[in-house]
This record gives sequence, structure tokens and C-alpha cells, in this order.
Amino acid sequence: MTASPDLGSGAQPALPPLFPFAAIAGQPLLCQALLLAAIDPQLGGVLIEGPRGTAKSTAARALAELIDAAPFVTLPLGASLEHLAGSLDLGQAMAGHALKFAPGLLARAHGGVLYVDEINLLPDALVDVLLDAAASGVNVVERDGISHRHAARFVLVGTMNPEEGQLRPQLLDRLGLCVRLANVEDAAQRQAIVRARLLFDADPAAFRARHADAQAALAAQLRTARERLQPAGALPWSDAVLQAAGALCIAAQVDGLRADLVLLRAARAWAAWLGDAEVRPDHVQAVAELVLVHRRKPGAPQPQPQPQRPSPQQAPSNPPSQSPAQIRPPAESTANGAGDSPPSEADWGAMPPAPVGLLRVAVPSLLAREAAKAGAPATKKA
Repeated sequence: MTASPDLGSGAQPALPPLFPFAAIAGQPLLCQALLLAAIDPQLGGVLIEGPRGTAKSTAARALAELIDAAPFVTLPLGASLEHLAGSLDLGQAMAGHALKFAPGLLARAHGGVLYVDEINLLPDALVDVLLDAAASGVNVVERDGISHRHAARFVLVGTMNPEEGQLRPQLLDRLGLCVRLANVEDAAQRQAIVRARLLFDADPAAFRARHADAQAALAAQLRTARERLQPAGALPWSDAVLQAAGALCIAAQVDGLRADLVLLRAARAWAAWLGDAEVRPDHVQAVAELVLVHRRKPGAPQPQPQPQRPSPQQAPSNPPSQSPAQIRPPAESTANGAGDSPPSEADWGAMPPAPVGLLRVAVPSLLAREAAKAGAPATKKA
């Protein structure tokens, strides 16, 4: 007789296996943006725009597996401010008349990935707190009779479908990187992606074992890149790098200087990923579109694609398309929707101009007068 499981033992059910990051194909800009945010979480996170079924949540969950002992925390749409940032522990306060802080999701996400699906549908107050903590690495709570602060360094990944609404420009500017995905139109690439997913669903263990070496190589390269950013003064940049970043931001007609600062941090993270000793202008070019695509004013000129150097550490090749271990910005960014965008996506709430016809108000007395002048009989009133 088979023993029934002890439901009261408190054992947590096993989580389903994750699709490996090394096997994600067809979305090189998405993989590059997630890796940059993981290397330097203070970039302010990654916003992923795109239709359903473009690997947004799959990539975010797979990223957490690459980071050592990283939790993966999901922020639900119905979460409250107390649920997110933490608040007074009412149970402790009522039992012992003592004030104690009850941690929220920001504390649980420390050192890992905080995933927000449909971030454009969150209340602005929650998005403000979320972005403050993501950029500063500290969560500050000043309410309910408590004053508390704790470390909250996490990789923020927010997704949204532009068809369901846009974020306000002020919030868009505070998100460090942005990727605009599009449906995969190439038939061969679609078949390769679908084939890989079917193989994973049929036997997750065998599929993960097939990509274990590539996954381990990515995790090691990510760990090394994060370590290279830690020493003060590591990966310096020259005046030429500052000039390149400033010229790109001016051409994009961005507001303020946040884009310049994020662009330099992203270029530094990219240099760390490639194993270079300093930041160069080509590093700035490699990450510029991720930083500027959601900040560029409508009508601003698009940057010219630049050839990029591949990563020095190459993981074993994967069957479908380009693997994350071979990430380099493509010559054309339109494959992931990061190219030209309509004004309605770049300027929140704006509508393109449209011709409007003029309508003359029909007043009977005026119609009779006009008809008399023209020598035609007046139209009778119905």
C-alpha cells in the first residue's frame, strides 16, 4: 500500500523546472538587457514591451537562475503599498505593545529578481516606490509610527503590452533600459523556437542537461562581470566616452541628464561583460538603443547601427538561432521591435494630427439668404 503524502508536514511542493536562459533564442536584445541589469542592478531595471508570447516572463524567470542564490519575487497587480514596501507588524504591536517592522516584497527580493507583470497597470504610487528602491538599492519606510530602512538591491524586470496602455513619461524615464519586442516573422526561426519549447515540455530534465554547460558558462561570466564592477575606479572611461554618450543623448532629444548617466553605467556593465579593461565609445554604441528607445522624442534621428565585437567567452552553441552566450547587438534592431516606433508609443497620450473637415451650421434663415443670392430656391424646412 502506497503511503499518502503528509499534507500537514509543511513541505513545500516542488517548483516546476525553469526554461534555461542559455536556450532562449530569437531575442538577443532582451537577453542583453537582462544581463546588463543583472551586472549592475542600479541601472534602474528593464522594461520589456511586447505582445503576448514573446518570452518576456520566461526570460525574467530564467535570469534569476543565473544569479547565485537569487530569489525570484513576483509583484501581483493587486498588491498594496504595505505589501510592497513593508509596514508595522500589527500582531507584534498588539501582543507586546512593541513596534516592529514587517518586511515586504522589496525585502524578499533583495539580491534577486523582482518581476512585475503588466507594470503599466500598477498604481503610480507603487511604481514610484518600486523605482526609488531599484535605483538607490535602499527601501525607506516612514509611516505607521515606524522609521525603517533596509537594503533592497534587486534586478527589476517589468513587462507590459502597449495595447493595454502606456506608462507616464516620467515613469518611463526612470526605468533604466527598455526592450521593444515584436513577433518573430521568420518561419525558420519560429520553427526552431517552437521545437525547443516542445522538447523542453516533453522532457525538462534532458533539455536542461543538454544546455547545462552553456548555462554554467553564462553564470560564471555574469559572476565575473559583477565582481569586476566592485572595486572603486574599475573600468574607467575617457572624455571620448563622455562625448559619445552626450552626443547620442542630444541627438535623441532626451529630457534631463538621467539618460547620460544610465548610458554610461550600461556601457560600463557591457565592458565588464566583455572582459575589457576600460569603457570605450563602442561600448556606448552597443547599449545606446536600450537606454534611449523609450526616452527618444518623436522625430529625433535614429542612430546608425555599429558593428560590435563578440563576447570573448563563448558557451557551446545551441540549436535555435542566437544564444545568450553569443550576445552582441545586431546590425538591425527591428527584429526585436527596438527600431522605429510610432509616435503614440514614444509620446504618452499623444495623437498624430489628422485632417478635419469644416461643417457649416445650417440655419434656415441663412440658407434662404444664401439661396436668394445664388438665384436658387431655398430649401424647405423638413
